[in-house]
Amino acid sequence: MIHADDRIPRADVGSTLLEAIAVIDRGALGICCLVDDIGRLQGVLTDGDTRRALIAGHPLTAPAIDHATASPHTVVAGTPRAHVLDLMHAWRVSAIPEVDAAGLVHGVHALSDVIGPPDLPNVAVIMAGGKGTRLGDLTRHVPKPLMTVAGRPIIDWIILGLVGDGIRKIHVSVNHLADQIIDHVGDGRRLGAEVGYLREDPETPLGTGGSLALLRDRPTEPMLVMNGDLMVDFDAQQLLRFHTQSQSRITVGVRQYSHTVPFGVVEHDAEHRIQQLVEKPDLTVSINTGVYCIDPDLIALVPPDTMSHMPDLVQRCLDDGQRVSAWELSSDWIDVGTPADLARAKGAG
Repeated sequence: MIHADDRIPRADVGSTLLEAIAVIDRGALGICCLVDDIGRLQGVLTDGDTRRALIAGHPLTAPAIDHATASPHTVVAGTPRAHVLDLMHAWRVSAIPEVDAAGLVHGVHALSDVIGPPDLPNVAVIMAGGKGTRLGDLTRHVPKPLMTVAGRPIIDWIILGLVGDGIRKIHVSVNHLADQIIDHVGDGRRLGAEVGYLREDPETPLGTGGSLALLRDRPTEPMLVMNGDLMVDFDAQQLLRFHTQSQSRITVGVRQYSHTVPFGVVEHDAEHRIQQLVEKPDLTVSINTGVYCIDPDLIALVPPDTMSHMPDLVQRCLDDGQRVSAWELSSDWIDVGTPADLARAKGAG
């Protein structure tokens, strides 16, 4: 099927990110064709491009073309559908514009109209029960996962990312202002998922790991667990594959974080003899992103009705001598924990 005429997701080449995002949202194909005043293709902006731009701190008023692919994959008008599908698989794209010899856009082919990502047997748990106290008054009446970024609540972006990788069955752990999250997400069908809820007792918050003990139907395949306040774009299938191949009990998603020490660092031995002075060194470490893959039988180690966190489960495995691995996220990542983080995610920073 080709989306043509007024169904082509396109915008003027001078559009802002916000205007292009609105086109992407309306078109539901994940792309916006940026065209000049006579309709010639100048670039393609994807939903992934917009997420990366916003995570990097660019404002919604930034020119969309600055973040688009200037020489995108295209097919010529009249290309057989079977050939288009082959090219989509080869290029690993889900939508592709059709143009004529003059570069005018005639339509957009969408892979999702014919085939979707294969359903995986794995399930995911999104931890969305926290109060978000670091966001102050912003989360007094609205739970943090419902904070809006690029026109959608954070939890929508998380679910859509999982669904896009074939994860259809999702559990959401809720506590603070739980009814708002449940009312918004519902059964998940509008997002392409099957969503159920792990409802904590408001008087007994369970932390970032404790609600796993509320799962009634224990999964049989490795499962994903992630915090509900993340703006992150990662490949769930790659994470699951790495977890299985490394024979890990838990795989922790990590990313590199660099910090410049604002002082001169003095290195000395136990007898206080100085070996080296280093002026304002850069330190690089791997940080926990709040994305995990775990073997489902580990749920039995989570104490019921007790606050516990995912790092506690990781440490328990380490203490038992079980394999725990790190998997590096290649994409940008924001833990939306403070007003500054939320502003950066919204593109206002």
